[in-house]
Amino acid sequence: MHLILASNSPRRRELLRNAGFDFEVRPNQVTEGEPRPGEVPAEFARRAAREKALQVAASCPPGSLVLGADTVVLASGQVLGKPHGPHAATCMLRLLSGQTHQVITGVCLVRAPDHIQALSHETTFVTFCQLDEGEVRSYVESREPFDKAGGYAIQGGASRFVTSISGCYFNVVGLPVSLVYEMLQPFLKPADTKQ
Repeated sequence: MHLILASNSPRRRELLRNAGFDFEVRPNQVTEGEPRPGEVPAEFARRAAREKALQVAASCPPGSLVLGADTVVLASGQVLGKPHGPHAATCMLRLLSGQTHQVITGVCLVRAPDHIQALSHETTFVTFCQLDEGEVRSYVESREPFDKAGGYAIQGGASRFVTSISGCYFNVVGLPVSLVYEMLQPFLKPADTKQ
C-alpha cells in the first residue's frame, strides 16, 4: 500500500507516524472554504476532506491511496475554522468559554486518480472551563491558536482549559486515528505498519 497524506499539518503527520503508518506527504492546495447553505457541519467537513484528497490524488501514481482530512469546530451553532488573526481567535475562545462544543473531522480515502474508497467523519465533544479575559488574551498572544480549527490546541497550552472530553482525543488533535485505521483495513498488509 502506497499511502499519501494530503496535508501539511504537522499534527496529522505526527499522529500517523506515532500509529506506525508508512506514508508520504503531499500537501493539498485547496483553499479553506465555508459551509454551503443548508450544509450541516459534518457534511461540510466530509466535503472538504474529499476535495483535498481528490485534488492531491489527481497527480499521484495510479493506485496510490490518498488520505484527506478536514477539521471544524461547532460551537453555539457556529462553524469555526482556523482564526486568521488575534481578533478572530479572541472571539472563538470567548465562544468556547464555559461551553461544550463539537470537534468534527471529515476523512476521505481516495485511490488515485479519482476513486473514492471511503468517506466518513468523527465527532468529539469537548467542554471548556470559564475563561477570563486575561486567560484569553494570554493564550492569543502565544500565537498557538492561529492555525488550529476553533482557535486552540488541546495538546498544547489550551489543555489547561479542557474540563472534559467525550469521544476520540486524537480527533481533537487533528486526525481520528482509529477511524483512519478502520478505513485502511482492506488495504493493509503486515508490512504497512511498524510493529
